[in-house]
Amino acid sequence: MESSKYKGKSLDDMVFEDRNKTYGAFFLRTNYSKYLTKAMAIGTLVFCSLIGGAFAYSNANKANDGDLRAIEIDLADLEEIEEPEEDLDLPPPPPPPPEPPPPEIAQVKFLPPEPKADEEVIIEEPPPKVEEVEKAVISSKTVEGEDAISNFAPPPPPPPAITKPAGLGKAKEEEIFTTVEQQPEFPGGVAQMYRYIGENMKYPSAAQRANVSGKVFVKFVVERDGSIGDISILKGIGFGCDEEASRVIKSMPKWSPGRQNGRNVRVYFTMPISFRLE
Repeated sequence: MESSKYKGKSLDDMVFEDRNKTYGAFFLRTNYSKYLTKAMAIGTLVFCSLIGGAFAYSNANKANDGDLRAIEIDLADLEEIEEPEEDLDLPPPPPPPPEPPPPEIAQVKFLPPEPKADEEVIIEEPPPKVEEVEKAVISSKTVEGEDAISNFAPPPPPPPAITKPAGLGKAKEEEIFTTVEQQPEFPGGVAQMYRYIGENMKYPSAAQRANVSGKVFVKFVVERDGSIGDISILKGIGFGCDEEASRVIKSMPKWSPGRQNGRNVRVYFTMPISFRLE
């Protein structure tokens, strides 16, 4: 009886006999073979298209490479081409225009007649005025024109009196440098300097009782003769450490002074001094 019941039915019909066939699984199982066939056809077509396109592109490149040829040109075989000179009958350029005549300068006649022997001199024209002579040139006749410009220039005023000799001034002896060509140096170098500080510095009792330690930054000036001056505390820790650092720096022997432009100069120097309890 059971065999006749499932006769002519597929596996999907038997699996989903008593189930909801509108669910997606039944639809997918019944159309699986159709979708698989379609996907195989599309994949085969895409694969063949890629292979065919690559093959065609390779053949096209080979054809283009075959058309390229190398041509050698020998420059020695090329004949020089001379450009023909054009013989043009051009008219000569016109002459430059003549320069305008200079303007007439005003002149005043001021020549007394030369007397002849045994003849009385008679002056018919009165002498010109002073204002006319200042703006005109003395000549044998009077000509109306522009006022003449005098070539005489008044002499320049005398230079001011020199009350003190010229000098270049005194050098800035009091200038204090921060960096110089040759820095000042403690006798024996840096190692001897810190050795001197360690041997001469005394830990203040107030700092020992308060268990204070740290660094005191001291700024001072190395003078032109190597001595120490202008000591100041940039950063201190108190409890007598600042005063002790100043005392040790002040007690240092003379340094080798700094030099700038071949002469000894004053130089700022900053030094940290450590106070540490063992």
